[in-house]
Amino acid sequence: MRGQTPAAARVARPRNSGIDCLRGFAILLVVVHHLALPFRLPLRPSLLGEWLPKRLLNAVSFNGYEAVFIFFVISGFLIATRILERHGDLRSVSLRQFYTARARRILPLLFLTLAVLSGFALAGIEGFGPGKDSQQTLAGLLASALTFTFNWYEGRTGWAPAAWDVLWSLSIEEVFYLGFPLLCLLLPRRVLIAALAVWALALIPLRDMVPASNEVWWEKAYLPGMAAIAWGVLTALLAQRWRPAQRDARAIALFGGFCILLVIGWGDLVHKHLFKSGLYLLCVGACTMLLAFHAHPPAPRRGLRWLARMGELSYELYLSHMFVVLAVVAGYRALLGATQTWTFTIYLPAVAICFALATALARFTARWDQPRHRRHLHTA
Repeated sequence: MRGQTPAAARVARPRNSGIDCLRGFAILLVVVHHLALPFRLPLRPSLLGEWLPKRLLNAVSFNGYEAVFIFFVISGFLIATRILERHGDLRSVSLRQFYTARARRILPLLFLTLAVLSGFALAGIEGFGPGKDSQQTLAGLLASALTFTFNWYEGRTGWAPAAWDVLWSLSIEEVFYLGFPLLCLLLPRRVLIAALAVWALALIPLRDMVPASNEVWWEKAYLPGMAAIAWGVLTALLAQRWRPAQRDARAIALFGGFCILLVIGWGDLVHKHLFKSGLYLLCVGACTMLLAFHAHPPAPRRGLRWLARMGELSYELYLSHMFVVLAVVAGYRALLGATQTWTFTIYLPAVAICFALATALARFTARWDQPRHRRHLHTA
């Protein structure tokens, strides 16, 4: 299947419930992970820990970082797909349209989030401002967030306050997207594809180049995260030219789901017996599911509409969920103290509150993202 013409690109796509569910699954892992950290409200010491297997509880609780890499892949796929469907080719990207769309999507909620974070920090609320012994300052946190160098700032100064820490992945994405359209215009198609392929395949070596002694930078360096985005871009290019048959797409999607679940549920065994290939399997799994869902969008299922809606609100959920997490943890401790017996009862209400807050934020910021309502193609 050849690339679409610019005229075809103007035909709006409806929302893809499969892609939304995949994003919803990823953001759910992030929210649960931040609740389940041992110093917050872990699941294993609760009554639930007596009934469910340790591996299942660990899979639910400790895969937030892996979920962010799924987000990176999805982001690269959606951004590249949007360019291809609007212009027909990456080399035809309009810099003005691209950067304007990114600014409209990212900046309103980012500015609002930073304003609230700064206000809470100045008010001295725990988890929102640098500690007394920290190398960080409020000005440094703000400047790095606004210049998309937050991950680098953390790498130099240590872990950021809990509510600010989520900004590291946004820095990786936006620095990639500052340069990506320029590469599309400057490089011949084959050179661009080759460069993206080398970058994607170098994900683990790029990560291993970072000294493990710097734990923060080892997790949050630019190039490994950008390599995951490159996986998504390459998948979009493949999806433009190849549309698998429905039966093949179903098999591809199942394979992709298997890869993701293998890493999430048995990551220790993958690390030990499959050459530390967990992040590669995550990328392959996400890419194959995206390819299948793009070729044959699954029909929305009533029982999964909540998950698809979480996927639609993934950006709002990602930037705002720590406000809820920190408030819920403080409320639980004020009510029940140090006991962890009932921590599992907090999760569903916490996710519901996160969902409600994200919905309100999406409505509030919609006025600055009008093109989002004039089209139906996903934003990343």
